Amino acid sequence: MKHGGTDSFLGGIVKSMGLVFGDIGTSPIYTLTVIFALTKPTEANVFGILSLIVWTLIVLVSVEYAWLAMSLGRKGEGGTIVLKEILVRLLKPGRQIAFVGFLSFLGVSLLLGDGVITPAISILSAVEGLVLIPGLAGMAQGTLISIAALIAIVLFVFQFKGTDKVAAAFGPLMVLWFGALTVSGAISIATYPRILAAVSPHFAIDFFRQNGVSAFFVLSEVILCATGGEALYADMGHLGRRPIIRAWYFVFFALVINYLGQGAFALQHGDAKNFLFNMVQGQSHILYIPFLILTILATVIASQALISGVFSIVYQGITTRIMPLMKVDYTSSHLKSQIYIGSVNWFLMVLVIFIMLIFQKSENLAAAYGLAVTGTMTITGIMMTMIFSHTTKKWKVPIAVVVTMVDFVFLVSNLNKLPHGGYWSLILASVPFATILVWTKGQQALYRALKPLDMETFLLSYEQIYAKGKNITGTGLFFTREWNVIPPYVVHCIIRSNIIYERNIFISIFRTDEPFGVKSELKTGFGPGLDAFEVKAGYMEVIDIERLLKKHDIQEKVIFYGIEDIATINPVWRIFSVIKKLTPNFVQFNKLPASKLQGVVTRVEM
Repeated sequence: MKHGGTDSFLGGIVKSMGLVFGDIGTSPIYTLTVIFALTKPTEANVFGILSLIVWTLIVLVSVEYAWLAMSLGRKGEGGTIVLKEILVRLLKPGRQIAFVGFLSFLGVSLLLGDGVITPAISILSAVEGLVLIPGLAGMAQGTLISIAALIAIVLFVFQFKGTDKVAAAFGPLMVLWFGALTVSGAISIATYPRILAAVSPHFAIDFFRQNGVSAFFVLSEVILCATGGEALYADMGHLGRRPIIRAWYFVFFALVINYLGQGAFALQHGDAKNFLFNMVQGQSHILYIPFLILTILATVIASQALISGVFSIVYQGITTRIMPLMKVDYTSSHLKSQIYIGSVNWFLMVLVIFIMLIFQKSENLAAAYGLAVTGTMTITGIMMTMIFSHTTKKWKVPIAVVVTMVDFVFLVSNLNKLPHGGYWSLILASVPFATILVWTKGQQALYRALKPLDMETFLLSYEQIYAKGKNITGTGLFFTREWNVIPPYVVHCIIRSNIIYERNIFISIFRTDEPFGVKSELKTGFGPGLDAFEVKAGYMEVIDIERLLKKHDIQEKVIFYGIEDIATINPVWRIFSVIKKLTPNFVQFNKLPASKLQGVVTRVEM
């Protein structure tokens, strides 16, 4: 590192603002507007709701994510799949492990479902600020949706270039955004300094006392202020823990000041259409349009961070074998986290535009938003509590339990959104959830149906055929899941069809539960002319198999791999077989030279 301490210190914070805090940073655009559309902005209500927002940020983001979750990581990686990997090591096999697996699948699916609603609500709410520009007040909602959809299309079309080049601009723009939030909030607070008292938790308690059940349902809108909190933990692998936590101090301050400012504004202008936009416009007509442009840029950056996060989650899912293989492109030579998955990208784009068309307005979208977030937070809470209870940090268990209970209260309050569009976040999450279940169960059933041979039985026949001396010159590679378990296609090739080379190598790739690191090892002498080549790689690693083979002086003539042709009457396995046909196989995923490849089809009854 050539940089001095301050440069990398500030650089890390600026980068975090661009990559991690976009989502939570853009929630002031719609949070209070949505809440006060349902609750009258009287003094008691404004103070109570502001107090709830401040304490939600403290408990759900600072305590749950910045403090508890971020102390748990594997080689710096975070996220639901990482919590699952940690727990699998701590628990004995049995029901608990199955429960943890189920929870992590659910958590991943909810986050992926969120990946559709977040860009839709962020971009749409920013574009709706156009109607406050003099002369554009009469703009039709259809026009606004078209503009928002166009911005979304541009965002998704540019994904394949990788965010590496653009990301440099993201940080400074988000610093500018948080600066604008702080300044506009502070100016508004100056008109009504008493609002600062709303930070005290007793206003939140009074709000509950006075409003009872209706206060409980207000929580389902208050959660909007903490959406994107889970990104702190999920994106930990991109930037490391320290810069994210340092940046969070600044972000937290900017958000609180802005919410308090909006609260002061709401007390004086209760009938405003959008509290943030009206507040800025009231402070300066000249600066409103630049602020609006900055808002739209901030929402694009927030959506960008979420899309990168979705790619990361899917990639972790592929390499930990809970999701089918997909074509993955690596957009950066030095940043391992920069990947692009085309099929996911286009699918997301279609869904984001579809959701905008269905809900029409950002406040309608807020009705669908919250279930997935609170669900993910509750799952994180349960898994953290389980981890702390099995480690030396048992003193953290009561804190984790309290946080999980708070998550649960928020989750229950969000259930009232189900009939108003909340069911969409469940529908969206059910797609990845069903895929994960069908894929994991299908893989296990397929493996059982294939009835692989063990090495000893295989060697008996192999040695007899090899001894005849009619072997093909050169080296043949055979892909197997593990070198000592012989899949049917290898038996078919070597024993039934007598395709046997002078040198035959079984090659297997094994994913470890660490994010990074690649080890390869050539084991020789299993039988005459029979070796095994094993690659162990972390689940975030990109492997160059060709290079590894050259490193061990393996000059292969042909590479064999198995293709399963599944015959089944079971409707679930039929879906599994369709997924298998549609997704690239193992060899395409690892980008091997097409000219040397030979696929061998095995018919399997499932």
